[in-house]
Amino acid sequence: MNQHIIQEFFVEGPAGKLESILAEPQSSPKGIAIIAHPHPQHGGTMHNKIVHTLFNSLVEIGFITVKFNFRGVGKSDGIFDNGIGEIEDVVTLTNVIRDQFDNQISSLPILLAGFSFGGGIQLHAAKQLNPEYLILIAPSVKKMHAPPVQEQVKHTLIIHGENDEIVPIKTIFDWAAPQSLPVIIIPSAEHFFHGKLAILKQTIINFCIGKYLAQ
Repeated sequence: MNQHIIQEFFVEGPAGKLESILAEPQSSPKGIAIIAHPHPQHGGTMHNKIVHTLFNSLVEIGFITVKFNFRGVGKSDGIFDNGIGEIEDVVTLTNVIRDQFDNQISSLPILLAGFSFGGGIQLHAAKQLNPEYLILIAPSVKKMHAPPVQEQVKHTLIIHGENDEIVPIKTIFDWAAPQSLPVIIIPSAEHFFHGKLAILKQTIINFCIGKYLAQ
């Protein structure tokens, strides 16, 4: 496992400070990963266990990895903005982190990851940020009116639970099929992947390692 350095800090966002946590590998980073948490009005924060799993997985692989609280969550300023301001939060945070590390390392690939509401947000943010990678865990594509994946995205991982009771699996298939995007289904898993976090983590790691070994 890569050794890494954890930093807690605030980024100045469109609605004020955004509470953030960054892990930086001590070895040469493979990219910059930004993780978006589930719906703020349903208890979603950057401390959600799926976000935590994403964070640990991407740090372990060697990404500079950031998770943060959307506006109005935790110590972040502002109030919930029905997804519109939250897209701005992701874009601002990603650009700040990219600018910080591009001064040291040129052209690090961007990976946007999100769970549920956060997955829908990342699909909108991707239109502005042009990431190389997307990792979407049970993304709320229908409720968030998510756009299709941008052509510039090289690799997309979509993971969904077979028994998801919050984001119906049909909505994922209806959104992914016209784009010929594969969807990995975790058998018997529900929305929060209770008892399935180890499988979820290994699926994320296998995806990322596979893409880098192929380069």
